[in-house]
Amino acid sequence: MRAARLIQLVLLLQSRQSMTGSELAERLEVSERTIARDVVALSEAGIPVYADRGRTGGYRLIGGYRTRLTGLGRTEAAALFLSGVPSALREMGLADAGSAARLKVSAALLPELSDAPASAAQRFHLDAPGWYQVPKPPALLPTIAEAVWDDRCLSVRYRKQDTEAERELEPYGLVLKAGVWYLAARVRGGFRVYRVDRFASVSAAPEQFARDEDFDLSAFWDERAADFLRSILHDEVVVRLSPDGVRQLPRATDPTAAREALAAGESDPDGRVTVTLRVESAEVAYTQLIALGPEAELLAPPALRARFAEAAGRSAGLYGRDAAGGAAGDAGGGRDRSGGGGSGGGDDRE
Repeated sequence: MRAARLIQLVLLLQSRQSMTGSELAERLEVSERTIARDVVALSEAGIPVYADRGRTGGYRLIGGYRTRLTGLGRTEAAALFLSGVPSALREMGLADAGSAARLKVSAALLPELSDAPASAAQRFHLDAPGWYQVPKPPALLPTIAEAVWDDRCLSVRYRKQDTEAERELEPYGLVLKAGVWYLAARVRGGFRVYRVDRFASVSAAPEQFARDEDFDLSAFWDERAADFLRSILHDEVVVRLSPDGVRQLPRATDPTAAREALAAGESDPDGRVTVTLRVESAEVAYTQLIALGPEAELLAPPALRARFAEAAGRSAGLYGRDAAGGAAGDAGGGRDRSGGGGSGGGDDRE
């Protein structure tokens, strides 16, 4: 374990001019005291690590030292070939570059690791789009991706509802979420998110922008995604759930809202749980909760409860005869069902 950490420490210092003890400790998930001991061990092993003292000090390698400890292990090689998403590279116009990179890495692997690329590809596959969706990559995505790579400003026309607006953007990063591409960009000093398929036109400027090196795309996206969910879940409904309904609720509605509602729910003596659930709208709540059928009873608001009651009445009209007279049907006219063309009860509905 320590040997692997020492190699990582050297590679980190090799990739940067200098790093502080706290930066190294954070990256390697150890204490600064452990980093200090590791540096001493490296120095004793002949690795020229130099410690700059003072408040702005840190650790660095002397004289452009380069380690040869860059060989990949089997797990590392497999992880490397899992790190890319072929469909995403293809949509960004980088399929050829990705293929060339994989070939170069494959050629550099040790003979005993030559099966790592195929082994990983046969065991793991990422299919980004959701079910029942035919992915259609945005036509302007390659242009936007190139601007993201080159830190070049973009002049765009963006469609929002029935209007188009012109924007000057600094494109920081692309995110693929459930088959939909989003652009994180800075505009007028703040960061915003744009759906790539809503760009009507895009042109890259010759000048580059100064990227904020502290910008963390992953953290930014997580924060905005959470804010988005909070912003759209502005209505509430009250639902009484059976035990099966409790288990199904996180799959039928927003999982975070479902977990929060269940955590604050009140249990009945008969085992049912009453929750107050945040939803996008009454219409969305109806579409989501109707899928739970008899495992969920909508209590409020009254207008939505009336809609569920009306739907339940129509369902009872469809199935009520079977539920009430199933046994009698089996004893009487239902005996012809297996033959073909029985005359009982109009039960030819598919």
